Amino acid sequence: GPAHLFRLAGKCFSFVESTYKYEFCPFHNVTQHEQTFRWNAYSGILGIWHEWEIDNNTFVGMWMREGDSCETKSRQTKVHLVCGKSNKLAYVSEPSTCVYSLTFETPLVCHPHSLLVYPTLTEALQRKWDEAEQLLYDELITEQGYKNILKEIFEEAGLLKATEEKEAEKQNNKISLEFETVEKCSKEYKQLSKEIKKLQDLLSQHGIAYKGNSGES
Repeated sequence: GPAHLFRLAGKCFSFVESTYKYEFCPFHNVTQHEQTFRWNAYSGILGIWHEWEIDNNTFVGMWMREGDSCETKSRQTKVHLVCGKSNKLAYVSEPSTCVYSLTFETPLVCHPHSLLVYPTLTEALQRKWDEAEQLLYDELITEQGYKNILKEIFEEAGLLKATEEKEAEKQNNKISLEFETVEKCSKEYKQLSKEIKKLQDLLSQHGIAYKGNSGES
């Protein structure tokens, strides 16, 4: 993420509401401590640093996940980053059971470019993003396709964690395609041939050289 935010690492910021004290330690965790004299006063973890929340290609918050268990799931917290005169935890709420929302104010995010994702990427990933922009401009990919590429870039950069579904999909792709009958195989082959022809025509229209491979036949 943004290098200038790393200076918050190793520090903790607290907020007291009613009988609870919340503590946010950037890039580490969020905890809650019940400040009462009850024998079983709750004190626990509301989330551990996990990934960024990215919206409109901008870092907007931090997700703290895998906190203490709560019924059938783990507690998790989204920390919203907003511009403020000093570093402080300004607001805490629980919009849904065991999902918390914290607002963290800091002057480190006040500059309009301070939370842009692009400058934090490696040159290789920036090039990948530039190519995606060009493909979108040339209408060779859809808006959804463009978003998917960006998501892959963010995952590759370690800003987002790949979802379990995606990992499962990768595993499935490793398994070779099998067809129950020759008919099904022929049908699939014809369909793929049509798609390849369409893509070749599209490449020709845009003057992009296409080199076939020996496996085509």
